[in-house]
Amino acid sequence: MEFFRALDDKHRAFIARQPVFFVATAAEGARINLSPKGMDSFRVLGPDRVAYLDLGGSGNETQAHLAADGRITIMFCAFDNPALILRLYGTGRFVIAGEPEFDALAQHFPRLPGARQVFDIAVDSVQTSCGWGVPHMTLDRPRDTLVKYHAQQDPEARLAKIADRTTSIDGLPVRVQAVLPTFDLPVA
Repeated sequence: MEFFRALDDKHRAFIARQPVFFVATAAEGARINLSPKGMDSFRVLGPDRVAYLDLGGSGNETQAHLAADGRITIMFCAFDNPALILRLYGTGRFVIAGEPEFDALAQHFPRLPGARQVFDIAVDSVQTSCGWGVPHMTLDRPRDTLVKYHAQQDPEARLAKIADRTTSIDGLPVRVQAVLPTFDLPVA
């Protein structure tokens, strides 16, 4: 196990090759949340800053936990050779679609229907470990179900559906988007 103060070029290259990452957050009195993420939704913005584009899904625990506590861990693991696990420890914040900073952050990502916020993470430390216990697996293909689901939704109906989702599963407050990102709209 090794710790680093910041991401270097080798770390960046490893992250770029991974088709999946995992996000862990917690807040006092709440469950620990651990979520797998995929798609082309993660970016290294600097040696001590990363971000990921978040699409609406089953809940919004990460936002609730960051508002309450701020701590976040991102984990990448190699399912091929060489074996490696890379963790990013830091503090995060969220920028919801329609807020002033959203467009600047969202420009780093593809236009994905269903985008609701960007998680912007200040990396405190980077940790690598062997990953020798992680199985060898191959990627068959990306799953596009979530993007297809959001693409077929009526925008007004979507906003109405999420308008009352103002708490996490543990009752923590969640801020709900009131507008859809402009990149949710078809390109003219």
